[in-house]
Amino acid sequence: MDDFTEQGLREAIAAAESPAWSVRAAAGRRLATAPHIGGVAGVLHSLLLDAQDTGVTSDTASALLARRDLAGLRAVLAARAVASDEGTADQLAAELDCDPRWATGQDVDELIVQLWTLAAGRDPDVRNEAMLRLTRLR
Repeated sequence: MDDFTEQGLREAIAAAESPAWSVRAAAGRRLATAPHIGGVAGVLHSLLLDAQDTGVTSDTASALLARRDLAGLRAVLAARAVASDEGTADQLAAELDCDPRWATGQDVDELIVQLWTLAAGRDPDVRNEAMLRLTRLR
């Protein structure tokens, strides 16, 4: 079901506006697997900060972190940095803390390198969140 045609993306973006949390969560999981998430970054950001259900936040963040790339990690850190709802902020923090690379110990060095890369980036919110994660390692 990885149909990333223009029509497939339009459908996933439309699903992100659904009143049903499960449909929004599915849209987040789907959009997080897009080859290039830059074009849907705003929609993903909204799903990460879903004010109605932390299940949407959890599923979207988990799928983004499963990418194991800078783009996915950056998106989750950026949302965590601006999350104003305590439940959403806590859920994003939990997803970051439970990244399988921490839990299994496999590829943890890869994750640390990505955090250092983002800590040196231009976006102050992402930079601060990355530094916060790195500080916890000491």
